[in-house]
Amino acid sequence: MTAARTATRTLAASTPSLLASRSASIAPMARRGLRRAKAHPFLLAAAAATAVLAVTALVNRRLAKSAEQANPPAGRFLDVDGVRLHYVERGTGVPLVLLHGNGSMIQDFASSGLIDLAAQNYRVIAFDRPGFGDSDRPRNVVWTPTAQARLIKSALERLGVSEAFVLGHSWGASVAVALALEHPAMVKGMVLASGYYYPTFRSDVVAGSAPAIPLLGDILRYTISPLISRMMWPLLMAKLFGPRSVPAKFAGFPKEMAVRPSQIRASAAEAALMIPDAFRFRRAYGELKMPIVIVAGDQDRLIDIEAQSRRLHHDVSQSTFRRVRGAGHMVHQTATEAVMSSIDEVAAAA
Repeated sequence: MTAARTATRTLAASTPSLLASRSASIAPMARRGLRRAKAHPFLLAAAAATAVLAVTALVNRRLAKSAEQANPPAGRFLDVDGVRLHYVERGTGVPLVLLHGNGSMIQDFASSGLIDLAAQNYRVIAFDRPGFGDSDRPRNVVWTPTAQARLIKSALERLGVSEAFVLGHSWGASVAVALALEHPAMVKGMVLASGYYYPTFRSDVVAGSAPAIPLLGDILRYTISPLISRMMWPLLMAKLFGPRSVPAKFAGFPKEMAVRPSQIRASAAEAALMIPDAFRFRRAYGELKMPIVIVAGDQDRLIDIEAQSRRLHHDVSQSTFRRVRGAGHMVHQTATEAVMSSIDEVAAAA
C-alpha cells in the first residue's frame, strides 16, 4: 500500500511537468503552422474552398435524390440503343409525339394541359429527351438533334408507330426537324413552337454552356451551378413566360428536378450545340415537304421570332405561321388552345 501511494504521488508530481513539456513541443508546431499559412495564404484559401465545394456537392446530391423521390416517374420506360428512355402515353388515335425544350421534361407538357387536351383525339406520346426528367443521357454519345431523332425513331418503332404527327417546343423543335429530315416517311406533319432555326450570336448560350466543359463542368454542375440555378429561377421564368405571368398550373412543374446536376449537364450540352446545329440545318429546311405550322409568341424574350420563325416560314413553302399575340416563349403554357388548334390544323392538312 505504501509503495502504491508513493507511485501515485510521484505520477501526480510529474504530470504538470509532462504537460508543460508536451505543450512546449506543440507550441512551436502551431507557430510553424501559422507562419506557413501566412507565407502561403493561397494554399489555405484553396483548402478552405475545396472543403466548401465538397460539402456543397454532398448537399446537391442529397437534394437531387430527394427531388427524384418526391417526383417518381409518371410513365414507362424503354431500353433503346443502350438508353433508358422515359415516356408517357395517353389517348388513342393517330400518334402525336411531344418533344420538350432544353432544361424541361414531360411535366412541362403535362402541367400545361396539352397532354390531356390532345389525348381526347390523338394517341399522345411524350418523351423525356435524353438527360431530362427520368431518361438517361450516356456520355459516349454527342446528343445532337439528329442523334436524338434516331433514338426517338427507334423508340416509336418499338411502340408500333410508323407514322406520327410531331410537336417540338424550343430545342425540341430542332429534334422534330431532324426527325423529319432523316425519316420523312415517319413524320406526317409538324408543329414547331418557339424554335431556334438559324445561327446567330448568343452570349447567353456561351455562358450557359460552361457546365458542359469536361472536368470543369463536372465540378460546376455538382457545386455552384445548382445554387445559381435556384437563385436565377425567378428571373428565368420571367424571361420564358414574359410578358405574361407564370400561370398557376405551372406549379406542377418540378423545379428541383430541373436543377439536378445531371439535368444541368444535359442543358449545358444542348446550349453548346444550339448554334452549330442551327448552322448545319439552315440550308436543309426546303427539303421538308409535310404540312407544318410554325407557332411563336409575338413577345418572345428568348428568341427573335422574326429572324427565326418568320424566316423559317419563308423557307418552307407549305408552312403556316401563327403569331400568338401577347405570348412569350412558353406559348404552349400560356396559349395552350392555340397550340392545340395548330396540331388539329396540321392533322387536317395531312
